[in-house]
Amino acid sequence: MSTRASDLSLGEQVGAVRTGSVTAEDLATQVRRAIELREPELGAWVCLSSTTAEQARAVDRGLGSAPLAGLSVGVKDLIDVAGMPTRAGSTVTSPNAVGTDAACVSRLRSLGAIVQGKTVTTEFGYFTPGPTRNPHALDHTPGGSSSGSAAAVAAGTVPLALGTQTAGSLTRPASYCGAAGMVLAHGTTDMSGITGLSESLDSLGLLTRSVADLRFVHNAFGHGHSEVPASEPVTRGLVWNAGALHPVEPPMSALLAHVPALLEEIGVKAEPLDWDDHVQTLSEDHVTVMSYEAARARAHEFDEHAGALSAPIRDLLENGRRIAGTEYAAALTRRDRSRELLDAILVSAPIIVGPAALGPAPSGLSATGSPILSRPWQLLGLPVVVVPGARTSSGLPLGLQIVGLPGHEDRLLDVGEKLEVLLRELPEIAV
Repeated sequence: MSTRASDLSLGEQVGAVRTGSVTAEDLATQVRRAIELREPELGAWVCLSSTTAEQARAVDRGLGSAPLAGLSVGVKDLIDVAGMPTRAGSTVTSPNAVGTDAACVSRLRSLGAIVQGKTVTTEFGYFTPGPTRNPHALDHTPGGSSSGSAAAVAAGTVPLALGTQTAGSLTRPASYCGAAGMVLAHGTTDMSGITGLSESLDSLGLLTRSVADLRFVHNAFGHGHSEVPASEPVTRGLVWNAGALHPVEPPMSALLAHVPALLEEIGVKAEPLDWDDHVQTLSEDHVTVMSYEAARARAHEFDEHAGALSAPIRDLLENGRRIAGTEYAAALTRRDRSRELLDAILVSAPIIVGPAALGPAPSGLSATGSPILSRPWQLLGLPVVVVPGARTSSGLPLGLQIVGLPGHEDRLLDVGEKLEVLLRELPEIAV
């Protein structure tokens, strides 16, 4: 096959393995070459697997007809991969290899996927960045905490990567790097084998190069096959411009001005989301819940290695210890009430479309940007699809997020796939 693996959609790659036009081993080798070519400048990988060829040969022998046969995947270094250490972006974690795969990795392997290695994460999925650079501008942040996964996918070196989200850990890097991303609804996926920060917030996520690829892998991951019956079309949607939560930057504001017309073009009547009071409260309560739970989830690291932790994670854990149980419980009560109200709103208009980040990736590598636009939806535990395609005049990506209810992910993907086509046709947005 003359076309590089990184140039093919997920469906095309699997189809090539199934028809025998390429072996899984050849496909994995092509991906590894692409990774090694870009890695010196990208810094997206913590370590690469030494068993990739062996994994691929096993697929060729027995999983050639599997839904994800031969697809290479990068795994965020918060997620266990047997035979590799899980360092979680920290020096205080064990350098020893773990013995078993996380449940999500085991699931992907059973579907025929091949693990290429572990991708860079910020420290324990919080703010302190690793070495990864944005593939579209090497002096700009890729976002975090799923920085390596987003950068590797957006650079075209691996077609699929796993990430996680606790605040804006997947939506923001997807937006900054120009990848398609999906945050799975909280509680819908087995999170065993994942180093967490907040039990009520931690969610698994997927990163691919297009929403069509997201749909392909999500269907296989969730349903065991790549074809799922078509969902009921979305005819009404809500547009959220971040309102009083936080001003977006001019390029994102310019993109949002196009959204109502773009939705109308794909048959979705656009109406504004008037929910500022709830969004503001949810954002504040997200910080309370995350801090309180992180202080308990990472208590060992704080008690035994506080001096080796970065200032941001140390401050988070210290603040969490000061939060009273009654304050934490009140935040969860408000969350539950807001979720009931939003469920009622989304009955007739089942999607919310808004900015996935405040703007394009900021310059510099010492910070990963603000997660504030994801905090409300993450606290509510909702599925999110990040739609790439828009660009600034300087070549930096801008992403939109589509939010909906668990059980209606197919609707988010339907709208996202159509919206991506139109975003890619938009003229570049002036910076």
